[in-house]
Amino acid sequence: MAKEISIEKIKQLHQKFSENKNNDLITRAITKNGILNASFDNNSQARLNRNFSFEIKTGKVTNQKRSGRCWEFSLLNTLRHEFAQKYKVKDFELSQNYLFFWDKLERANIFFKNIEQTANKPIDDREVRFYFSGPGEDGGQWAMAASLVEKYGLIPAEMMPESFNSNNTSALIDVLNRVLRKAGLEIRQAVQNNFSEIKIQGIEDDYLQKVYRIASYALGEPPLIFDFEYRDDDGNYHIEKNLTAKKFYEKFFSTDFDDYVVLTNSPDKDFGKLYSLPSEDNIIGGRNIEFLNTDIENLKSSAERQLISNEGVWFGNDVLKEMDRTSGILDTKLYDTDQLFDIDSKMTKADRLLTGEAQVSHAMTLTGFDKIDDHIIKWKVENSWGEKFGQNGYFVMSNSWFNDFVYEVVVHKKFIDKKLLKILDEKPIQLAAWDPLS
Repeated sequence: MAKEISIEKIKQLHQKFSENKNNDLITRAITKNGILNASFDNNSQARLNRNFSFEIKTGKVTNQKRSGRCWEFSLLNTLRHEFAQKYKVKDFELSQNYLFFWDKLERANIFFKNIEQTANKPIDDREVRFYFSGPGEDGGQWAMAASLVEKYGLIPAEMMPESFNSNNTSALIDVLNRVLRKAGLEIRQAVQNNFSEIKIQGIEDDYLQKVYRIASYALGEPPLIFDFEYRDDDGNYHIEKNLTAKKFYEKFFSTDFDDYVVLTNSPDKDFGKLYSLPSEDNIIGGRNIEFLNTDIENLKSSAERQLISNEGVWFGNDVLKEMDRTSGILDTKLYDTDQLFDIDSKMTKADRLLTGEAQVSHAMTLTGFDKIDDHIIKWKVENSWGEKFGQNGYFVMSNSWFNDFVYEVVVHKKFIDKKLLKILDEKPIQLAAWDPLS
């Protein structure tokens, strides 16, 4: 049983620590170089070289800069690769700022709905606190990005380029959080006082107008109609006039998001089940966030098949674990802090999810793999952190890192085992707002 730390206990701890004759050397190495540098495996770059047995053709990487829009960037990466292959425009880029604008408006609107539905719960209720914790935040899920594309379409990057505030979202998030939290309090009070639906709608409309104004000033207002001009890689000139975002999407892209499934590997939950996360849906009437939970091998085999068809794969992961940003390496053997400190901190993937050690912190795009003797050794990853990190922005990921730190892949149904697809007909199990997959 835990007790107060006594002077005698401190003496015992010191005496036990002093038994190691290498303490001084180890302390010097760690205090001078830092924990990660002192435990770094210099053989990692040789082990994870940049040769891949298969990779799809891609161009320059994008850069989300100081924002949490990886979920959006990764989806747009898969779509722009489709455009690049079909129309021979290698470095084509879609406007991330455009979708970000509409996400701010839609996320505010669904926040109002969530506050209405929980208005009679205590303000310190865990679900209520979740909604108030970050109504203006910029993180998200694949289904959120897909919903935005389905409703609002797409536009080329030059039609609505990045702004200072889309590249650096902290101040915008701060403003939106304050405005929406105030709105939430007013909506709660209105519901508790039995205001009419018309009055409550009036409060929400007023705040929605404020959010539209904030987003327009900070990000720019989306264009209604535009002309799309481009030259393909053969130098041929093309122009399409008087396009809306929806017409542009329908004309140039064939992706049907209904054909795709989010396979997840979350071993803290039962495999062979469908789960939903309604607390993170971003559009009223939009696509529901759902996960089909299964063994990690199903994620890898489905991703491999989709890559072979020359289509990239959106995947959710915990990028801050066992990662070297400069070299762009993701490997479970990259750092050995256990050996450095003479400890054993290893946990199963399930235990890491249950205790908060693991989370889905980032989304990237799989663009290739290296398969030797019928076994995938490593994967090629397109990140959205610009060209300064990794090899021109591309990372290399060991297969063991995939096993431990990849939680979601988005793949076409035709690449998934038919037995798994039957699970999609089941009613999803609703996850709590604070689930690790959020």
